[in-house]
Amino acid sequence: MVVRPKYFTPNEVSIHTTIDDLWVSFMGKVYDLTPLCDKYSGDLLLKPIIKSAGKDISHWFNDKTKDVRTHVDPITGCIVPYTPHGRFIHIPPPLPQSDWANDFGKPWWKDDAYCIGLLSQKTRFIRIINTLTSQEQTIEVCSEEILDEIQDRYMKYNSHARSYTWKYIGKNLEMTKTLEDNDVADDSEEFYRLGMNDDSFLPAIHIYFNDDLTEA
Repeated sequence: MVVRPKYFTPNEVSIHTTIDDLWVSFMGKVYDLTPLCDKYSGDLLLKPIIKSAGKDISHWFNDKTKDVRTHVDPITGCIVPYTPHGRFIHIPPPLPQSDWANDFGKPWWKDDAYCIGLLSQKTRFIRIINTLTSQEQTIEVCSEEILDEIQDRYMKYNSHARSYTWKYIGKNLEMTKTLEDNDVADDSEEFYRLGMNDDSFLPAIHIYFNDDLTEA
């Protein structure tokens, strides 16, 4: 069985902004750097990372090499890491130092142990209407997610969500497919162009209770 990656929205990343709960994204992936902050607690080299908590830091890295960007040091003429935001954890000092230890193994930006999922390339909002209770929720989802994963997002609003049949314009949705593959079009850009930004124009998915709470 192929394990699907976990997708996150930029908004989800943006709320993890403290040293005790710090996420960043770069190169299309999301990283939980909380363990790194704990390991190097009190180290001044954490400062650039802490300042960038909850943000995308892809501009720190070279698209081709997937490594930290470099430049020619104007003083030494050597190629060194380019860190205008400040030197950070696992970046060597510009000049040799006797107290510099490089026995940390992989630098954190190459260590998949910190990677917790992928950053969505495009998010969208949908309305979910519970036909049993008439409750309606507008939620942001990742365009890459299948309906089963969107259902997981909705669980915080309805713990019995798996006991419902999901439909769009009267048609049962296939839970192993994305919204797009289920013909739930994303017209948000067109609506924005026309000034139709109200939530009432969002696609409405209706869920119907199956009268079986055993799936909850």
